[in-house]
Amino acid sequence: MISIGALFSRQPAPMLGLDISSSSVKLVELGRDKAGNLVLERCAIEPLERGWFVDGNVEKFDEVAEAVRKLVKKSGTKTKSVAMALPPSAVITKKIILQGGMSDLELEQQVEAEANQYIPFPLDEVSLDFCVVGPSASSVGDIEVLIAASRREKVQDIQGLAEAAGLTPVIVDVESYAARLAAGRLIENLPGQGAGLIVALFEIGAMTTSMQVMRDEEVLYDRDQAFGGAQLTQLIVRQYGFSQEEAESKKRSGELPDDYEATVLKPFIDTMVQELGRALQFFFTSTPHNRVDYIMLAGGSAALPALTNAVTQHTSFPCSLLNPFDGMEIGEGVRLKRMTREAPSYLTSCGLALRRFSQ
Repeated sequence: MISIGALFSRQPAPMLGLDISSSSVKLVELGRDKAGNLVLERCAIEPLERGWFVDGNVEKFDEVAEAVRKLVKKSGTKTKSVAMALPPSAVITKKIILQGGMSDLELEQQVEAEANQYIPFPLDEVSLDFCVVGPSASSVGDIEVLIAASRREKVQDIQGLAEAAGLTPVIVDVESYAARLAAGRLIENLPGQGAGLIVALFEIGAMTTSMQVMRDEEVLYDRDQAFGGAQLTQLIVRQYGFSQEEAESKKRSGELPDDYEATVLKPFIDTMVQELGRALQFFFTSTPHNRVDYIMLAGGSAALPALTNAVTQHTSFPCSLLNPFDGMEIGEGVRLKRMTREAPSYLTSCGLALRRFSQ
């Protein structure tokens, strides 16, 4: 993975957060005002056709690269540096304990030696990165180090998409880490600044719903389910005979027949709520925990009408729709109404944009 720090600048150099998913490409650019408050400078979404980008694999390089170019142009940004992410399935992560007090070079050599035990590929085929998490809780004088590794071709593929659009990739992150970074800002707004609270974060995408259960920045449990908004599109196709493209367009714009809510949307929401409830049950049966304090929903399909209320009723836990831009100043280049409608889709791209301030 790559990480380039900005030197001698009053605030870190401008950097975009670029999130490529199976259904769209999303861009976020953040800054800070003179008081140090976060400012949403730009955000934009460009749809992708189904099958262009699947499970982190670029199936149609030219088409996705063109979508990234359109997105950059649409956003109006002049920034070239970009943070991107791979899905967790494409990245091997492992926490290890190492002796404290080593120089940077010694630490790097030790990490490479340890990585051989955990990575099932030759190291020359892998992009490897690490960060020191902090002192070891179990071993005095030692440090906890997080290793992250991915097949080099996976990293090169998404870097190539950025470069084809005239961008310079400087960070490659993991999608789930970026989502947690963005959600962490909002968890701090919960009672007691979120300390000790167990929060279940669901990111509902087109093809997959990802769940992460967190407490005090620790991930207690994570799970992906093959369920998402694309299934609602398929129901619309079957019910009304629209093409796939028509159904997706009408779903986004809300231009659907009068009976849509009762015959298509409500049954789909009922199914989605059951899927989320089932994921929580897996968490309860796999860990010592039997409850969560809050449920947060994000992703393109999270903003469906009445979904949060239905989740609260089904699970009995408070549920809210997550807007990663809450508490930020909104720049002049942002169309407020559209941003508000699409905000839950920007969780991962917002987390990537926040990396500008945490390098």
